Amino acid sequence: MRQFKWIEWNVQKIDAHAFFSAFYVEWHLREALAPVLFDDHDREAAETLRTSVVAPAERSPGAKHKDHTKHTADGLPVDSLRTLLSDLGTLTTNLLRLRGTDSQFHQLTQATDVQRRVFELLDITP
Repeated sequence: MRQFKWIEWNVQKIDAHAFFSAFYVEWHLREALAPVLFDDHDREAAETLRTSVVAPAERSPGAKHKDHTKHTADGLPVDSLRTLLSDLGTLTTNLLRLRGTDSQFHQLTQATDVQRRVFELLDITP
């Protein structure tokens, strides 16, 4: 009986670690990708607009502009994190085989402007 409680406690502990790890990764993604998300990317400017520490937080002028136009300052469409990750999921590597030969090679699909900007923000080379 005692052994089962130990296993149950370990499962709960693992679940908590998985949850907080996922939360941590999402937080870092939102921070890095804020310029292309609806998230406020210029919190320092927003803080200067607050009249008091207890006043409701204001969004920065850049974030309000993104909300209104649905585009970033450089003209890219703004997304939520969920739709942006779905868009990134469309990049694939295709294995191509030349007919009549044993030659084959991998080809990465061409990234869109938004996908290239995300890779640039995350400092990733596809």
